[in-house]
Amino acid sequence: MLDQQTIDVIKATVPALEVHGTTITKTFYKNMFNDHPELLNIFNKTNQKQGKQPTALATTVLAAAKHIDNLGAIIDHVVQIGHKHRALQIKPEHYAIVGKHLLIAIKEVLQDAATPEIIDAWAKAYQVIADAFIQVEQKMYDEAAWQDFQPFEVVNKRYVSNDIIEFTVKNDEILPKLVVQAGQYITVQVQPKEDDNLALRHYSICSVDVTSGLKFAVKRETTDGIPGVVSNYLHDVVNVGDHINLSAPAGDFLLQQNERPVVLLSGGVGITPILAMLDAQVTTNPQRPLVWINATKNKETEAFKDEVAQYLAKANVMHAATLYSEEQQRITADYLAQHLPENADIYLCGSVRFMEGMIALLEGLNRPQQTVHFEPFGPKMSLIKV
Repeated sequence: MLDQQTIDVIKATVPALEVHGTTITKTFYKNMFNDHPELLNIFNKTNQKQGKQPTALATTVLAAAKHIDNLGAIIDHVVQIGHKHRALQIKPEHYAIVGKHLLIAIKEVLQDAATPEIIDAWAKAYQVIADAFIQVEQKMYDEAAWQDFQPFEVVNKRYVSNDIIEFTVKNDEILPKLVVQAGQYITVQVQPKEDDNLALRHYSICSVDVTSGLKFAVKRETTDGIPGVVSNYLHDVVNVGDHINLSAPAGDFLLQQNERPVVLLSGGVGITPILAMLDAQVTTNPQRPLVWINATKNKETEAFKDEVAQYLAKANVMHAATLYSEEQQRITADYLAQHLPENADIYLCGSVRFMEGMIALLEGLNRPQQTVHFEPFGPKMSLIKV
C-alpha cells in the first residue's frame, strides 16, 4: 500500500505525463536497449520504430498514475498487457530493469522538475505497479498450455489470399491436450539470418479445431518500403517439414457466448481471429443471430473465402457482406447503423488505422463501450483513452 503523500505526488505528475509521456518512454527504451541489448530478443523493433510501443507504454504509465489509489480500475489493461508479456516470456526479473530505466528517463526528460520527492514517489509507485503485473502474469504462466517456447513442425502451408499464408503446425506431445479459445493468438520465435536478434511476433489462431494441427495466418508485411522481418521470413524461408518455436496461446480478445446478437467485423488480415470466432459460434450456438462484415482491398486480398461461406451456411445470419474498398464505399456510420442490431456484442479486429476508424464510428453511434471488443494488430494501449 502506498501512503497518501506518495499518492498525491504521483497524481500531481499527471499533467506532466500527459505532455511529456511519449518523450519519456522513447527515452526509456533508447537507454534500456543501450544498457541491455539482450532485451532486443524480446521487444518488437518495428513497433519501436513506428512509435506504437512508446505510445502504448506512455498510455499505461498515465493510466497507472491517474488510478494509483485504485489500480483495480485498470485491471483490464493489466490483464491485456499481461497476456502479451506471458506470450513473450517476460519474467519478474525484467521488471527491475524496466523500473530503473523508467526513473532515469523521467529525470532526463523532466530535468529539474523531477524533484527527489517525485523520483522517490515514482520508485515506490512503480514497485506496486510491477507487483500487480507480476502477480497477474504468474497466474497466466501457471495456466499456460505449455511453458517457454516449444518446437512445432510445419505440416501445411497454403495461401488463403494473395498475401496471407495459413500455417498448420504440429507437436504430438502438446496438441492432444490443447484447447484453443476463439480469438487467441500464438507467438512465433525465429532467428532470421540477417538479424542479430531473435524476432518474436504474435499471430492470431484461425480455428478452434486443432485436430489436423494448430493453424495461424501470416500476412506478408511491408512498412515504409521495408519488408517485415518475421512475416517475410515465414513466407519465404519456412517450409513444410521445418520447425518453428511457439509460446502457448494467449489473449483476452475472446468470444463470449450469450443469446445477444453477435457482430463480427474485420479488416484485412484482421479476419483471422474473427474467423475462429465464426467457427466457434456455428459449432456451439448456430442459432445465435449473427452479422458478418469483412472489409478488404479487393478479391485478391480476400482471405478464407471458402471457409467463411461454409461457416455462414450453418449460421443464423442477419446480414453478411464482404466490402471491397477499391470498388465501393468504405464502412460508414450509416452502414453500421443500418446493419448492426441495437443490443449486439461487437467484435472488431484489423490494423490500428482500421480500428481507430471503427471505434470512432461506434462511439458516434453511442454503442456502449462494454459491448465493443477489439484486438488491433499492434499494441492495444496505443488506442486506449485513459
